[in-house]
Order: sequence, then structure tokens, then C-alpha cells
Amino acid sequence: MSDLNDPRVFFAAERTLLAWNRTSLTLMAFGFMIERFGLFVHMLMPQKGEMLQRGFSFWIGLAFILLGAFAAGAAIVQYRAVLRTLKPIEIPTGYRVNIGVFVNLIVTLLSLGLAVYLFIRGPGL
Repeated sequence: MSDLNDPRVFFAAERTLLAWNRTSLTLMAFGFMIERFGLFVHMLMPQKGEMLQRGFSFWIGLAFILLGAFAAGAAIVQYRAVLRTLKPIEIPTGYRVNIGVFVNLIVTLLSLGLAVYLFIRGPGL
């Protein structure tokens, strides 16, 4: 339990949640860039009669996308744990505390959807 009775504690937790959201989005964007860069390199140096394979960049890119999904999901768990330690006086009256959670949840689900799409679709456009 927090004994500060100060709403700044809650807002600090919310800022941390949103910082993890930005981090997860960055990891996912970086993973997608790595995955697509492997395709770009393959297009620059095609091998005659060779089918496009899932190379190292595909798996590394997919791992970064999944890491971003994990970061967004873990941020939700951490934020909810901090909220349980706060007293009602530390949360401003009428303030919706779950908007950041919903945003992170949507980011998590969309990144998992992107990972599944890339895995099923495979390399290529």
C-alpha cells in the first residue's frame, strides 16, 4: 500500500505504462523493418530458379514483433499491479484508469495478428 496520498504516484504509473507502449511499438516497427529488409535484399540479389525462403531476417523480425507484443502485455500486468497498491484518494475522482490498458491490449492483439499474418503468408509481398 502506498502511504503518499498523492495522485502524482498514479500519474507516474500511467506515464510508465505509456512509455512501455511506445517501446513495444518501436520493437514491432523495428521487427517489421528487419523482416521486410530481408525481402528487399533477396530481391536485389535473386538466385535463378530459387524460391523465396524464410531467412534469418524473417525469424529475427518476427521475434522482435513478438517481443513488442510481450512488452505491451507485460506493461498491462505491471500497471494493474501498481493500481492495486494505490488508495482511492490517490486516483483522481472520475478519472478513467483503464484507457491506457485498453490501448496496450489493442497494440498487443494487433502485433500478435501481424506476427500470425507474416508467419502464415510467409516471405514475399
